[in-house]
Amino acid sequence: MTIKDLIAFFETIAPRTYQESYDNSGLITGNAATEINGVLVSLDCTEAVVEEAIALKCNVVVAHHPIVFSGLKTITGKTYVERTIIKSIKNDIAIYAIHTNLDNVFEGVNKAICDKLGLLNCKILSPKMNALKKLVTFVPDSSAESLRQALFGAGAGNIGNYDSCSYNTIGYGTFKANENANPFVGKKNELHTEPETRIEVIFESVKQIGIINALRTNHPYEEPAFDIYTLDNYLQTIGAGMCGYLAEPLDEKDFLELVKTKFNLQCIRHTQMLGQKITKVAVCGGAGSFLLGDAMAAGAQIFITSDFKYHQFFDADGRIVIADIGHFESEQFTINLIYDLLNQNFNTFALHFTKSVTNPVKYFI
Repeated sequence: MTIKDLIAFFETIAPRTYQESYDNSGLITGNAATEINGVLVSLDCTEAVVEEAIALKCNVVVAHHPIVFSGLKTITGKTYVERTIIKSIKNDIAIYAIHTNLDNVFEGVNKAICDKLGLLNCKILSPKMNALKKLVTFVPDSSAESLRQALFGAGAGNIGNYDSCSYNTIGYGTFKANENANPFVGKKNELHTEPETRIEVIFESVKQIGIINALRTNHPYEEPAFDIYTLDNYLQTIGAGMCGYLAEPLDEKDFLELVKTKFNLQCIRHTQMLGQKITKVAVCGGAGSFLLGDAMAAGAQIFITSDFKYHQFFDADGRIVIADIGHFESEQFTINLIYDLLNQNFNTFALHFTKSVTNPVKYFI
């Protein structure tokens, strides 16, 4: 199995199309054609992690955070980023990052946090816009059903908890084939009118190539007519943060004790308690202050995240409890998530958890 195969798998789980504009997910060092000997999974890729990979004879490190976020003008070893890159290249170790694209998919980082807290009926907190498209095509009535099934099989027509969704109208298409054509119906150089079905289906933009291939392969016409529209609709299964419900309401202090235990925390920074029962919880792995408004709009009583600045705590404004549990701490279970995905789908290479604690923040107790 090659690194290219690994990348293709991750693209089905968390397509890079879903990463944020500032991010740098994907293959950072290494040759995609290289055969995989072993994979080391970590939250961050540091020099210590690369050294661990060398000792374990792993030639791939899969990390959540990219070691390179922006371009490097020099690689001289003067920073930990440059030293990590140099060490990985010298030892033929590929580094692959799966960051905000894994944050933004439904079964990703935030769902892992929700599962750890036992939250139910989870939904994306801030769904993505412009991630949906609509295909409109026209097909002879006799071929409409087979084409619909082909489009559904390619991933079109999924809306929330429903699949095989389409809208169909009956009409008439006209065309005249020239001498070079090979018409499915009608004759060359004669105007033809054909009873046709107009089929409309919605699909995730990342599936466009496969859906167009399915259309062309299964449409009987030599030149199928179709339109594609980008939609402003929100894609409810893709986006930032997540919210869900506790099975039973908890007092604020009891809930924070639960969080502290589940995440093995030494401390939690939080805003003033509001003296209310916690029923709905919002979460965001990593730096989540940008989602505070969404958490309040969703009706959450508490927001579990990290990296809030001093003045941002004031923005809770007595409407919600902000609980900053630390960046590493909020994303620690991402390692388990990545490991489990690989372990459940591949058995052709050795797979290891990192033993390096990459959290740069320490606590003096």
